[in-house]
Amino acid sequence: RVKLNAQAIAALGLTSETVRTAITGANVNSAKGSLDGPSRAVTLSANDQMQSAEEYRQLIIAYQNGAPIRLGDVATVEQGAENSWLGAWANKEQAIVMNVQRQPGANIISTADSIRQMLPQLTESLPKSVKVTVLSDRTTNIRASVNDTQFELMMAIALVVMIIYLFLRNIPATIIPGFAVPLSLIGTFAVMVFLDFSINNLTLMALTIATGFVVDDAIVVIENISRYIEKGEKPLAAALKGAGEIGFTIISLTFSLIAVLIPLLFMGDIVGRLFREFAITLAVAILISAVVSLTLTPMMCARMLSQESLRKQNRFSRASEKMFDRIIAAYGQGLAKVLNHPWLTLSVALSTLLLSVLLWVFIPKGFFPVQDNGIIQGTLQAPQSSSFANMAQRQRQVADVILQDPAVQSLTSFVGVDGTNPSLNSARLQINLKPLEERDDRVQKVIARLQTAVDKVPGVDLFLQPTQDLTIDTQVSRTQYQFTLQATSLDALSTWVPQLMEKLQQLPQLSDVSSDWQDKGLVAYVNVDRDSASRLGISMADVDNALYNAFGQRLISTIYTQANQ
Repeated sequence: RVKLNAQAIAALGLTSETVRTAITGANVNSAKGSLDGPSRAVTLSANDQMQSAEEYRQLIIAYQNGAPIRLGDVATVEQGAENSWLGAWANKEQAIVMNVQRQPGANIISTADSIRQMLPQLTESLPKSVKVTVLSDRTTNIRASVNDTQFELMMAIALVVMIIYLFLRNIPATIIPGFAVPLSLIGTFAVMVFLDFSINNLTLMALTIATGFVVDDAIVVIENISRYIEKGEKPLAAALKGAGEIGFTIISLTFSLIAVLIPLLFMGDIVGRLFREFAITLAVAILISAVVSLTLTPMMCARMLSQESLRKQNRFSRASEKMFDRIIAAYGQGLAKVLNHPWLTLSVALSTLLLSVLLWVFIPKGFFPVQDNGIIQGTLQAPQSSSFANMAQRQRQVADVILQDPAVQSLTSFVGVDGTNPSLNSARLQINLKPLEERDDRVQKVIARLQTAVDKVPGVDLFLQPTQDLTIDTQVSRTQYQFTLQATSLDALSTWVPQLMEKLQQLPQLSDVSSDWQDKGLVAYVNVDRDSASRLGISMADVDNALYNAFGQRLISTIYTQANQ
């Protein structure tokens, strides 16, 4: 960093542009060609790069009376940060915060694992005083979610088998559809590998739902085959006849279920992209279950079922049979009453249909439910004329308040202008909460508690919202919803933005209404006398360059090292 001494430059009759031009010309990194001889070629290189602050101090920027004027005579040259108006903190310590984003199509789990494997190598290349810490890892929640879904899938399989045994009351008849579940899932996994699908929440959800579908066909086939066996036919003949009778029904049921999923494949936008894998996975599982029901199930029935096995009962079978007989009797009585009052039955059905339509109209609707993944993103807003130092102080005050909350695990924040932060009077925060099992409140209650606590810090407004894994926002926003106002002139925007803000703030459904319109900050206006400047040979570009050199953080040259730049 080169900090010019304005008095020294003026005393020597120099300008900031003279210094900038000298530095730019003294540090270059351009091609210099090569020498090509009969037997060898030599690449040209030169000492055109300056690497250290000492080299820049000794740089000659001009001569006066035959004496050199060096950069160190008119400026302070030191190693420093690229942007002195940008600061970041990890909890309460100053830090360099790096956000790693995976490439589109890359698997986030494998990406995170690869980064963690690289961290020891990165740490060894840094000074001992530098500590590398992972502040936030989205894959923690993703892994937990996938593990929960896997557990639910196994639980669904177990419950399906238990319910089958409860109703069939026969172990061989339970084993046969029990085989249909894992075979259908294994076949679905094979198709998923072929289609380059991953095991994620949506595909696991599809498999969990499919668990109930895949046994339906097998149970229907078993019931029909068992009927013929109970009539006295041999198991093989009963299997052929029973499966043959019901084969067309199984096929029609299968394709009717798949037809329900077809519209999901043709949905556009983000919803279609999300549910494509879900629909295909579920359809494949249903299709494979139909194939298993028409092939493996009849074969197992022919081998495992007989009149003796179907008639064999244990204590549980006899007890449950009495219970089901009572249920069937009660159902018969209820059915008789319904059939004796057809108009009342139709009225109830039509009323239910009408009530469903009314509920559809009045039930709140949204894109996706609010997700609690343990991460809160926040924006801290101060008066528009706040300086970087003032904003950094306010940010640290807010950080102290946030870190006192029992649900907060860590806090990452930064102040300054960069790609996501548009102005000096705002700061960005990422609050990482403790796992759900270690905190008592969900994310919405934590947000309300934090906002109430930060309200005691004077001169700042804090906007918090839970981070969502699925979002369609095109820009960083302070709140969950955003409205973009466009106009052909700044005057029109300055007129309509306050009016729109006033109307939105009056709506009881909305809270934390804010705007990124910046028109109340202090501005030092430079009014240039163009005629006088032209007479002195000074252009507006010269004026702007002089102001930028004096009051801006201007990048004028790049130092290239072995680690690029």
